[in-house]
Amino acid sequence: MISIIVNSDPRYPVNKLGIQATVLEILKQHRVHGNLEIGITVVGDRKMHEINKKFRDQDSSTNILSFAFEDPSTSSSLQHIPKVGFVKSPDKVLRLGDIMISYPQIIKDAALEGVSVEEELRFLVEHGTRHLLGVHHD
Repeated sequence: MISIIVNSDPRYPVNKLGIQATVLEILKQHRVHGNLEIGITVVGDRKMHEINKKFRDQDSSTNILSFAFEDPSTSSSLQHIPKVGFVKSPDKVLRLGDIMISYPQIIKDAALEGVSVEEELRFLVEHGTRHLLGVHHD
């Protein structure tokens, strides 16, 4: 069973079912199935700034952060928590990690790209899900 947990500040009108469908599409493209869990949280700039400062030492907001619980890549320049080697959960659920997205940044990025807020959100959910699967960019 695939569990996609979507949390959003009530001020931000996000389509939770659309977010879940996007994650499922990326998992299907990468032939990922089984008992797994992914968390997605949509926040404001203040919270994103706080998290970005705490985990990346960046004193600013950003559009997306991904926190993989296990990272199969050996690259040292990744944007998430380093590989820690967690103990396997007794419930046999693979917890891929969490994605945090800033809604105000989505609005800005969508305007700059000339796309809808929904399209920009979809793009970032795809991007973050790929990061959790170990697909990274330079």
